[in-house]
This record gives sequence, structure tokens and C-alpha cells, in this order.
Amino acid sequence: MKAVILAGGLGTRLSEETAIKPKPMVEVGGKPILWHIMKIYSHHGITDFVVCCGYKGYVIKEYFANYFLHMSDVTFDMRFNQMNVHAGKAEPWRVTLVDTGDSTMTGGRLKRVREHVGNEDFCFTYGDGVSNVNVTELIEFHKQNGTLATLTAVQPPGRFGAISLEKDQTKITQFQEKPEGDGAWINGGFFVLNPQVIDYIDDDSISWEKEPLQKIAHMEELSAYKHDGFWQPMDTLRDKRYLEKLWQENEAPWKVW
Repeated sequence: MKAVILAGGLGTRLSEETAIKPKPMVEVGGKPILWHIMKIYSHHGITDFVVCCGYKGYVIKEYFANYFLHMSDVTFDMRFNQMNVHAGKAEPWRVTLVDTGDSTMTGGRLKRVREHVGNEDFCFTYGDGVSNVNVTELIEFHKQNGTLATLTAVQPPGRFGAISLEKDQTKITQFQEKPEGDGAWINGGFFVLNPQVIDYIDDDSISWEKEPLQKIAHMEELSAYKHDGFWQPMDTLRDKRYLEKLWQENEAPWKVW
């Protein structure tokens, strides 16, 4: 099975980092967040990736073109113009990088890689979020339900201190710092899709999360795999620092490999 990863967005809320690199190349623990996502899938036996590039996509291409050097110790002998690689650490990955346009929407990016997907079900996710979702169970759940699409549903935690106030109340009697969310399930990415879903994407201007998903849901062909474990997008600098802290403290729940 292949995994398609969206990696072409601007990442405007992380402009401190994305002015010089695409959002999926922002690093956590010295490795791009894209690398972490691929390691999650690789742990579950998925090693064939299609990466939808866009904004500053050449940075992603250069990273994988030089991946062996990034992960190895090397000696450069300048006298003889030679390079010796020591203890090279390669991944068992096959990575197809596709330029899907700078301003193409998420659905349009998926449509542009149709020829690389093939005719089998495939995984599909965003290039800026990590999770300890059990991808193996997710795929099995998708097969058992037999729908065209399955998304991973998550419940994000609250981000701010919550207080209870009645209409005319001015004194706080209950406070909870970073409470659990309001109980709503949201789209956490980590999809499993039948290639037929691409037929519901008209062109580059279509967001996957709008018309295509809405139509598939209306057809009752969209299943939800409920994941109550760790899930964290990297939308802001605050999110990046949180993920970095977890990694440095060896408490990164998504590090399942």
C-alpha cells in the first residue's frame, strides 16, 4: 500500500520557519516533520510514498536527493576529490516527489498525483501532523467497513483555561487549566482511500475537505476510525515548540518505531 502526503502548503502561521522552507520541512528533533510522518507509516510496513510538493518543493527534493548524506558520517578527501561514507543509515523507502503547484488546493493536489496512486486503496494524510494512530488497525477497519473513504477522527484537547460562568455571575467558582475538548470529533487526517474518490475532485481549486468529502459522506461512503490517543498538528510556532519539548524529553508518543 502507498501513502500520499500533502506537502505543498504555505504554512503562513509558521512564517518564522516557512519563509525559507515548506512547512513539512520544519524540523522537530533535527528531522523534518515529514520524516516523522514517514517513520510512522514505515513502522506499519508502508514504505512507498507519494509526496505532493508545492511551495518551495525543491527543498524537499534536495533533502531526499541527499538523504544518504544527511544520515551518514562522511569523509571528504579534498586532495583526490573523493568521498567516503561511514556507517550509512538508509531507509527502505521509495519516495515519489510530485510538483502539484504552488497554489493548488488539497483536493487538487491529490488529483494531480492520480497516476502515481494506482488502482489499490492507499493512505492519505497531511504533512504537518503526527500521531500514535495504529495505521495497521486503521487499514483493517477500512477494509472491514468497505466504504470508499475512512478518516481518523480525533478529539483535540482544550488549549486554554476554562471557567464556568452563569449569565449574571461575576465570581468564578470553577477553573480548569487546559481541559479536555468539548467532546466533538474532528478530522485528524490519516485517511485510507479507494482511488475512486479522486473522481469527485474537479480541479486544482477544490479542497479535499469540502465538496469531495461532503459528497462521499452524503453517499454514506465515509467511515470514521476513532482514535483517542495522541494527535498533534503543527500549525503554529507554539505547536512546534510543544512537539520539540516532547521529543527532547523522550516523551514523544508518536515515536512508535
